[in-house]
Amino acid sequence: MAFVGRKLFKPENNRKIFADYSPDEGDIFVSTFSKSGTNWMMQIAHQIAWRGEGEFENIHDVVSWPDVSRKSSEKYSTPLKSDLIKTLSPTGMRVIKTHMSALYVPYNEKAKYIIVVRDPKEVFVSSYPFVRGVAGPLMPSVSTWLELFMKPEWPMNFGNTWAEHTASYWGLKDRPNVLILSYTHLKQDLNKGIKQVADTLGVTLTEKQFQRVMEKSSFQYMKEINHKFRPSDMGSLPWSSGFTMIREGKTGNSAELLSPQQQLRIDEHFRQELNKLKSDFPYDDFFQPAP
Repeated sequence: MAFVGRKLFKPENNRKIFADYSPDEGDIFVSTFSKSGTNWMMQIAHQIAWRGEGEFENIHDVVSWPDVSRKSSEKYSTPLKSDLIKTLSPTGMRVIKTHMSALYVPYNEKAKYIIVVRDPKEVFVSSYPFVRGVAGPLMPSVSTWLELFMKPEWPMNFGNTWAEHTASYWGLKDRPNVLILSYTHLKQDLNKGIKQVADTLGVTLTEKQFQRVMEKSSFQYMKEINHKFRPSDMGSLPWSSGFTMIREGKTGNSAELLSPQQQLRIDEHFRQELNKLKSDFPYDDFFQPAP
């Protein structure tokens, strides 16, 4: 897994992902670190862009995901350079999914950037059953997975650690076309979160449209259409038949998998990394500290 993490997302490869793409006013970049509410925010942004009437067989039929290899991207998602979804969308907007840090994502003041930041302790807890659903009997123990989580070559880093991803976007927080949301706050008040996203996108919704977006962005609704958020060939492995993309969507659940000492270790590690990056991201204001 460390080998995959080192080889798959080298800086030189990351720079090629958006190298020949110039975003415009129809682009909504949903940039999250792995296991930080990616599908949730894609659904929210897509439904706002479609005024609550967005329908799809698979989320990647309407959302581009250029982070993966070009061959895989064409297989799993709508092409980055295609204007089809923008043409069909009632607002002329479409969603682009990325796990890349701001260093590798092209910036345009007319495009929109929605970032969800999740407690790294919760990221870890969410990642374990997710990867186990893919790796099956090859999945390492929790303690071994934690050791890898602390390293840059963690295979779900997508070329940037949690701290690097967070710090890169936090530096853009004061720009009007950039919205940084806390996963915890989104869970606590989805109504407010949807309003913030709609305001950032410049989309005015009627009360009926807003309620429709709320309904389609609820955990219950998304759980019922879980299969629409899975990669198209997921389930081909014998142990992945029960694999789920929309698992529990909890917050404050770090103790389910981590001891107090392990939780404290994660907090200390990422505080230090943010400090090394000279980021003023308010870690302790965003997240519940380890007990």
